[in-house]
Amino acid sequence: MTHDCSQHMDFDSFTLLAAGADLTDEQAAREDADGMELRMDFADEPLSMLEAYDGDLPLLVTNRVAWEGGEAADDAARLDALETAVEDDAVTAVDVELAALEGEGDHDAARVVEHAHDHGASVVVSTHDFEATPDEDAIVDRLERACEHGDVGKIATTAQDRGDVLALLSATHRLTEAGAAVATMAMGEAGRHSRAVAPLYGSRIGYAPVDPADATAPGQYDLATLRELVGSLESDA
Repeated sequence: MTHDCSQHMDFDSFTLLAAGADLTDEQAAREDADGMELRMDFADEPLSMLEAYDGDLPLLVTNRVAWEGGEAADDAARLDALETAVEDDAVTAVDVELAALEGEGDHDAARVVEHAHDHGASVVVSTHDFEATPDEDAIVDRLERACEHGDVGKIATTAQDRGDVLALLSATHRLTEAGAAVATMAMGEAGRHSRAVAPLYGSRIGYAPVDPADATAPGQYDLATLRELVGSLESDA
């Protein structure tokens, strides 16, 4: 379907995405979001939803596999759906897991990266740690590997304390100063403030649900709150 989205996600600066499984949230998200993340693995008939989409915000599509914290099966159909999605004009970015690109799973995820670039879409290469936060050097290593495969390297870790958040922010700043495009956030209550603070250190993407009841990861702020917090901190910086 042809869409007239006024923006494209190149992630040259901070991009706030309304995250969820329902594109009918687009009108409510428009005031605060720069784009939307469609969690295809959480949605019923996501390709039909894309076909019907007539919103103004550009879309990032994610079809998260179960072993990386999502609900999609590890099969070729998961990757086929992502390839079909990036053919839609409204889809200007796609998320692919670093582990899948480094050989985990039974299917070649690199084809999604190639297909996305062939259709002018950016690629976010993501990695998650649902138990802990690695030390700074390990975070940097994972993000550098992610950046080798795509346009933005994304890591979401789980913070147990402020020291974990400090390691994440330091890695974010270090890589940003070196010219890398990265997106970082710490999940859980101890890491919640990282979602507002990380953009000051160079993180390029934030994720937030329009309705806090629809959070797609632990510790997310709702969209309007995160926009206000980031905007407030940036104006003070």
